[in-house]
Amino acid sequence: MMQDMTQTLTNCRIFTGDEILSDHSVRVANGCVQDITPSGAGQDGAIDLGGGLLAPGFIDCQVNGGGGVLFNDRPDMAAIEKIIAAHRRFGTTGLLPTLISDDWDTMAAARDGVRAGLQQGLPGLLGLHFEGPYLNPAKKGAHDNALIRPVDCGISDLFSLNDLGAVVVTLAPEMVPPGTIAQLVATGVRVCAGHSAADQGQIDAAIAEGLAGFTHLFNAMPPMESRQPGIVGAALADPGTWCGIIVDGHHVHPTTLRVAVAAKATGRMMLVTDAMPSVGVDAESFRLSGQTVTVEGGRCVLADGTLAGSNLDMAGAVRNTVALLGLPLEEALRMASLYPAEFLGMDDRRGCIAPGYLADLVLLDDELNVQRTWIAGR
Repeated sequence: MMQDMTQTLTNCRIFTGDEILSDHSVRVANGCVQDITPSGAGQDGAIDLGGGLLAPGFIDCQVNGGGGVLFNDRPDMAAIEKIIAAHRRFGTTGLLPTLISDDWDTMAAARDGVRAGLQQGLPGLLGLHFEGPYLNPAKKGAHDNALIRPVDCGISDLFSLNDLGAVVVTLAPEMVPPGTIAQLVATGVRVCAGHSAADQGQIDAAIAEGLAGFTHLFNAMPPMESRQPGIVGAALADPGTWCGIIVDGHHVHPTTLRVAVAAKATGRMMLVTDAMPSVGVDAESFRLSGQTVTVEGGRCVLADGTLAGSNLDMAGAVRNTVALLGLPLEEALRMASLYPAEFLGMDDRRGCIAPGYLADLVLLDDELNVQRTWIAGR
């Protein structure tokens, strides 16, 4: 394979993952960052970034669709490529296609599509997220109740990490037999609790088995109460697990999210979009499990008003985290890049701009709109 030529990105501010450096340059070669230096003379042929903010590319662990495509409808490599292209426009340089509750054959097809994409080196594909079908019907949200079921035989084989990249499985701990989470964790799967009504004791038991995190915290789970902390209270109290949050101003009230971020251990809150096919296209509606989902006012809703995923992109999530939650820009960027990379076990090569890291980059203007992206320097 022909090696990439060296390129220097200059005249920019650089968020390294730790701090923002003013008027610096990044030298990229062979898909990786080589060094970071002050901008100056001797950089003939450099690419002038016009003083913009260069940040680590965003990593989204929960993407149901984009570009007019729903992964459940087309669980193949071509669909994954189209979804990635739609989200790349908004700064996402790595994502997990997410399959919501579906039948076994569709789950196997999703596995095969991701496997094929990884074998072909599809830029931006990091793995696969199965959201369901082992959920609590009482907290199904927009999932099809007919597809929610007890644990199937052979799930460890289906979720094998040998050639699927990072695999995340969202399930309701109270709905699976004891030991199921530990069995999946032993194969390398990252198990998250979601669409669940588990109590504190059930979550504590799940954490003891290796539970890694919580899917779209607050959504499709009971609220925390004074004498019943439940899944939300357990999630916020535990310092070792990660929480995905949808910061679109619709799924969770900004005040609730501010309190949650303050309560959770620093570094364990990450932004996700839960994005639907409408992201990246001008769509007024789409179909989900035989139902019509209407896109209105920035929301994706079923006829009864139930939220069905989101119309959010990662750049929008970063802007909202700053504007609605009042968090520093640096922390918002970490929530979109470094923390998801840590959750996926990829923080040794993604989530920072530093020598040896992949050149997965996003250029933002002063309003945090995406100007350019690079995946492995391209």
